[in-house]
Amino acid sequence: MVKVKIGVIGAGSIAWSATLVRDLSLTKELWGSTIALMDINEERLDYIYMFAKRYSSEVKADLKFEKTLDSREAVKDADFVINTAMAGGHQYYEKMRAISEKHGYYRGINSVEWNMVSDYHTIWGYYQFKLMMKIAREIEDLSPNAWLLLLANPVFEGTTLLSRETKVNVIGLCHGHLGYQEIAEALGLNVKKVNFEAIGFNHLIWLTKFLYEDKDAYPLLDEWIKKEVEKYWKRWRRRQKNPFDIQMSPAAIDMYKTYGLFPVGDSVREGTWKYHWNLRTKKNWFGPTGGPDSEIGWKIYLDNHEKWLNRAIEAIRDTKTRLTKLLPPKMSQESVVPIISSMANDKKGTYQVNVLNKGVISGIPDDVAVEIPAEVDGKGVHRISVKGLPKRIMNYSIYPRMMRMEWALEAFLEGGRDLLFDWLIMDTRTKSTKQVEEVINNLLSLPENEEMAKHFK
Repeated sequence: MVKVKIGVIGAGSIAWSATLVRDLSLTKELWGSTIALMDINEERLDYIYMFAKRYSSEVKADLKFEKTLDSREAVKDADFVINTAMAGGHQYYEKMRAISEKHGYYRGINSVEWNMVSDYHTIWGYYQFKLMMKIAREIEDLSPNAWLLLLANPVFEGTTLLSRETKVNVIGLCHGHLGYQEIAEALGLNVKKVNFEAIGFNHLIWLTKFLYEDKDAYPLLDEWIKKEVEKYWKRWRRRQKNPFDIQMSPAAIDMYKTYGLFPVGDSVREGTWKYHWNLRTKKNWFGPTGGPDSEIGWKIYLDNHEKWLNRAIEAIRDTKTRLTKLLPPKMSQESVVPIISSMANDKKGTYQVNVLNKGVISGIPDDVAVEIPAEVDGKGVHRISVKGLPKRIMNYSIYPRMMRMEWALEAFLEGGRDLLFDWLIMDTRTKSTKQVEEVINNLLSLPENEEMAKHFK
């Protein structure tokens, strides 16, 4: 059992932080550690602090929780720093999206080929990238040996940026790879007997290995598509209420047939405008809700998030309510706490991580972050040799997505209005240069974007 300090940036995101607190409380190998919760929203911070104190007490976990409004205080002398913060929050991004749509950019400026996820902002992520860099610089200054676990989107751009521009040890994390379990369940397979490999970029990973009882399970998938998929879709369309229930959607099957490997997790939300052109198109490919990134699906997500938040706050306020009823004491499948435990206790484990490629996936530069399986222990991250990706996936999904990442980082690091113009003039929704100029002017004229406007002058 090793005592460490863990700084949590953006801890006021109660839904996610509550899961983190639960997992930490159930990991005895980390008992005795100090968790420094940090957020700029004092009210939200107070709520998660109260939750943490009570929840850990209910399960009799030996953890010390602190709270602070100062990120430097959370980072100082930390062994691990978790960044889950979203600069501006969802309301800011929704305001930006509404303006973009008014000018003809359905679902916002950041919705482009191979990046359709609603809160994965890239070219307009100036404040998010600035926040990521701020935290990384503070780690360099106050805890140079700490590991930064980046859970805040955009993980692909963020991990690449911080790995290139700072000396911080950074790992990007996401749970999208767990989509392999939904594939197995649809086929009627025992998930515990499945072995998989999914590689690529965050939110763009492909199933390069799919084994069941040590045998190739792709033939089972092909047989299921041939004989069962139509019946599955009929039932699925009748019962779909969760917009994230899309792992075996028509879009996923079509992407498999088009590109040669099955997309996993959030990768199904990506693709080209073939799947996303308008709400009718989205419903065709992603079901009655239109998937999580339609105007219907995203509203369901935001509304459900708000309902859970209100329920959690009510439970926290009522000291008689046992918080283990709100969040039963069972480990989630998030990998952040197990990774911390593996590193702190020098106990080897294999995890899905985002790190610089360094030759693992052929055809991708060394200084670009990739999502791959890796072994983690007290000495750090050890990349595992993986299968490559087919030429069609490289040419039509990986390289276009990588190009967008490079453009977004160039815009953040160098500034200048011409980079925003160049981004939009390539957009399939752009009809004229006037449209581009007007949407840029409108977005940069927002009071919240005063600093960004100077950067892109």
